[in-house]
Amino acid sequence: MRFMVHGGVRRSWMAVLLTALLLAGCAARHPGDPIKPGFNVYSKEQDIELGRQAAAEVRKQVAVVQNPWLQNYISAIGKKLAAQPEAEGYPYSFTLINEPSINAFALPGGPIFVNSGLIAAADNEAQVAGVLAHEIAHVALRHGTNQASKASLIQLPAVLAGMAIGQDSVADQIAQIGLGLGVNSVIMKYSRDAENQADALGTRILAEAGYNPIEMANFFEKLQEQGGSRPPQFLSSHPDPGNRVTKVQAEIQALPASVTRKFDTSVGNFAEAKRLVAQLPKPPSKEQTLARSQAPTEGPSGAMRTLRARTFQVARPAGWQAFGDQSSSTVTVAPRQGLVETSTGASLGYGVVMSYYQPRTASNLGEATGELVNQLAGLDRSIQSRGGQRRVTVSGNPGLVTTLYGQSPYGGAERLMLLTVPRPEGLFYMVFVAPDRRFEQLSAPFEQMVDSLEFRR
Repeated sequence: MRFMVHGGVRRSWMAVLLTALLLAGCAARHPGDPIKPGFNVYSKEQDIELGRQAAAEVRKQVAVVQNPWLQNYISAIGKKLAAQPEAEGYPYSFTLINEPSINAFALPGGPIFVNSGLIAAADNEAQVAGVLAHEIAHVALRHGTNQASKASLIQLPAVLAGMAIGQDSVADQIAQIGLGLGVNSVIMKYSRDAENQADALGTRILAEAGYNPIEMANFFEKLQEQGGSRPPQFLSSHPDPGNRVTKVQAEIQALPASVTRKFDTSVGNFAEAKRLVAQLPKPPSKEQTLARSQAPTEGPSGAMRTLRARTFQVARPAGWQAFGDQSSSTVTVAPRQGLVETSTGASLGYGVVMSYYQPRTASNLGEATGELVNQLAGLDRSIQSRGGQRRVTVSGNPGLVTTLYGQSPYGGAERLMLLTVPRPEGLFYMVFVAPDRRFEQLSAPFEQMVDSLEFRR
């Protein structure tokens, strides 16, 4: 069914509905009152699916600590907390990252990542456990997909249009509304209301596990005091809701006496953890981590599927996804690993982009292609035209293939094959991108797509 609603009407009812949903989560709450997850269009199973896929993307971008003792230490704390009923039984995992900045983050469905700098900054194990309990609370209260649900509500037509060309997983839907996955994902940046809820539920989880919850508030307050004009990374994605210690104390007072009597004051293996963290090697740079990420090493299988856009159709590899919608003249086709989350946003490391360019002054194919190359170089200064050109015929039309080079988001050089064809709508272009060191093994789909390209008259 095609989703068609008059623009003004759509904005009106969506604004009313979104306002109602936001206000529903802002009702006054007293310490000790139950905390329930908010509005969500995704299922718990989709949370788990999204978390699994996002965790795979995160691991491409970070340096996981290779010390088994430290990994076991952080996992033991996490599992003790995750065993509490308030954690809602998600398949939690806990991974320590070799990164000196103070941070931790949770993905929907259970994956939790902790920077080694957090252990270095903590005064005791209860403070480390406090951060983990706080992150577990974000998972249990489904804050990540709650935010994605609100964005989905605003951009529902775009989501449905994207799904029409095969984006049927929750990760595809979230990518379509611009939230993305990876370390800098919006689904891991929370509101102050979400932080209040995570503090409150984290207090209960900590107490049930035998830790004194006030240490969670003490640690956050310590970060706030030390931050100055440049707060730690943790506070950038976990904004301070204010009066944290007072609020946590109020939650503690609302706990049953049977819980507060059993707080464990032992130090555990915390001192050994701090000693080993201090001995970790210097972590690799972001560029080095990206260079070691899972760049494609093989081309797709020979199976192809027809992709129909507004003015053209083309065969695409069956295992690749199409990003865009059927009414658009701009389409990106790539395998999942072809989209790379970098420090400046998502980049295409392996795949094909097809669209149209409107030449400004060019009067022939060569001049128009030169204009387009200059435009591409303006967007990415690493792009250079030093690979030559060759003329081709595409669907009865003259075409030009230009070889370009640039900097790959995987690290090292990348090669770009740019096909340009003059059309009534403008200069059609198809640009295939792949790491230069693997280009010959990966370029077969480009030739197949060029051979299959047909324009609608």
